[in-house]
Amino acid sequence: MAPKAPKFEIKTPKGTRDWSGPDMVLREKIFKTITDVFKRHGGITIDTPVFELKEILAGKYGEDSKLIYDLADQGGELCSLRYDLTVPFARYLAMNKNVTQIKRYHIAKVYRRDQPAVKKGRMREFYQCDFDIAGVYDPMIPDAEIIRIINEVFEGLGWQGKYTIKLNSRKILDGLFQVCGVPDNLIRPISSAVDKLDKMPWADVRKEMVDEKGLAPEVADKIGTYVVLKGKRDLLEKLKQDEDLAANPSMQQGFADMDLLFTYLEAFKADHTVSFDLSLARGLDYYTGVIYEVVTEGSAPKVSASGEAKEKDAKKKGGKTGDAEEDRSDDPTLGIGSVAAGGRYDNLVGMFSGKTQVPCVGISFGIDRIFSITQATQKKNERRNEVDVFVMAFGGGKDFTGLLKERSKVCARLWDAGIKAEFLYKVKPKLQNQFKAAEAGGVPFALILGEDELAQGKAKLKEMGLPDDHPLKEGELISLDNLIEEVKARLVRKQELDNITEQAEGLKVVGGVKGEEVKAAAETAQSAE
Repeated sequence: MAPKAPKFEIKTPKGTRDWSGPDMVLREKIFKTITDVFKRHGGITIDTPVFELKEILAGKYGEDSKLIYDLADQGGELCSLRYDLTVPFARYLAMNKNVTQIKRYHIAKVYRRDQPAVKKGRMREFYQCDFDIAGVYDPMIPDAEIIRIINEVFEGLGWQGKYTIKLNSRKILDGLFQVCGVPDNLIRPISSAVDKLDKMPWADVRKEMVDEKGLAPEVADKIGTYVVLKGKRDLLEKLKQDEDLAANPSMQQGFADMDLLFTYLEAFKADHTVSFDLSLARGLDYYTGVIYEVVTEGSAPKVSASGEAKEKDAKKKGGKTGDAEEDRSDDPTLGIGSVAAGGRYDNLVGMFSGKTQVPCVGISFGIDRIFSITQATQKKNERRNEVDVFVMAFGGGKDFTGLLKERSKVCARLWDAGIKAEFLYKVKPKLQNQFKAAEAGGVPFALILGEDELAQGKAKLKEMGLPDDHPLKEGELISLDNLIEEVKARLVRKQELDNITEQAEGLKVVGGVKGEEVKAAAETAQSAE
């Protein structure tokens, strides 16, 4: 007898999802793009446990500490699932005192009991890709290289012209708050409030400062005159002319750092995407210097609803405001948020090791958010695997052998050459079923073996998905003696054409007519094959 079906609902936990098919292909492509950049800059990878001692994570995240997943006591140790990859890295450095300089990258899952919006990449279980430079170096050189890395990653993903790196400094922000009259004990809470300006209007942020955090209204208003400012080096020069700001020691350090940073960014050719933005605060407590956040079109919410509007809407729907269990994927007041963020944290290692300080600066890329935006802005991804060639047998009738041995030998040659290939596991497959299998996997090329062609030492190589009027719609005969060279040449050519098409789609969004011109050039190039 078959087992009885379970009485509970079979589903993934809230804020999590399964990954498969085309989504996995796209996610792996994103991973590879990011990893290639990390390695290009000398990164080496490490791995740490998925859970840490609770005391290791405690007191490192400010108000966000409430989002940490705590685990039950197991064997006399209180543990929590890691909230990010930064604090575990600092713990690793504190334990390994011989490691005083390292460029480290880490790609792994982290966990936050946040309000989920799965379709927008806001998850409770999600991947982060971190790159950090630890060690004592001359000021701002590693910081500038991190910004260069951010540019290389997003340009590698085809996001040219579609993202902005918001830049600020905790030293500047702290000095600004001091000049405005914020008490020292409120500087971090007020930073957390200012950090919400990308999600909430100033009126709501001001209300939180005054009503919830106890800040004097006139101090909040003074802060409001500064946090609306943004620019590049021009803003830095403007702030230097403010006598009150220029007299503040923290602000002076921040000015010097930012001045150096802009100089190095210009040398790295990495300043074109940067916006010096005084509203950027980054809510985490461990940042000590330069901070940055990467935003794109999908980052901001479509509707900027005030707190009162959200509460009214929730009551209308019969729900309760701020229900942490509700998936807000369809909530227009919630955007995808930043797709990468980071900064300098010079004191975090010392929180574990006492006197030993290892200055650090780093960036964390949110894979699920990057995936959501990439998927929404590209053509539907039909590839379910990374196979490049599907080897087929052509023929029929009672004398048809299926050419299984021949297909196997050809696949072995392709595998030996590092070419991804597969064939249908049937002794005598129908050609129609072979094409269906190739199409289901989104395989770009079919290599069709026929008895007559094999007798001549040839086979037909066909690119899948060509339009009916394309001259190579039915494929072309190639010599099996040159099989590897022929296949590799066509794979390279197809990749080049795909890159031109992707560029055209991006320019079409950003630059209108120019994108159509590039796309037309791609179609002309393809017709000339």
